[in-house]
Amino acid sequence: MCGCRASVPGAAQCSGNQMFLTDSFQLYPKRQPVSLSLPLALRKGSDLEKAFATVALVYSNSASPEGKLSKGEAKSLLQAQFLGFIQGQESKPKYQEIISALDEESENKIDFEDFMILLVSLALMSDLLREIRNVKTTK
Repeated sequence: MCGCRASVPGAAQCSGNQMFLTDSFQLYPKRQPVSLSLPLALRKGSDLEKAFATVALVYSNSASPEGKLSKGEAKSLLQAQFLGFIQGQESKPKYQEIISALDEESENKIDFEDFMILLVSLALMSDLLREIRNVKTTK
């Protein structure tokens, strides 16, 4: 390991960032840099980095080639992947306000940034977040 950012165990030495690793730790010329590899972020990142990488991956797998979701796709994704945070919240005025804002969106599709705002807004008003905040973890 030479100490550069692209250098990780399994790569004997980085020769000026000319070689990058794949998931199997084989060297191939001019592949995606390890530092930008989503699987590596999921595997070796901090808890927060893993959480964000997971959200980005789930969104990316559901989005159109243009990187957008229709309103219906966004709602379906939330029902499938975020149910713990939204279940039982439907009668709350704040939940209805958030979903109404999605329905009133002038474009028929939302991008990743808008989806993240939607996701965080729903999480902040949920009962599950309050329960999570009350849990004490030890490290």
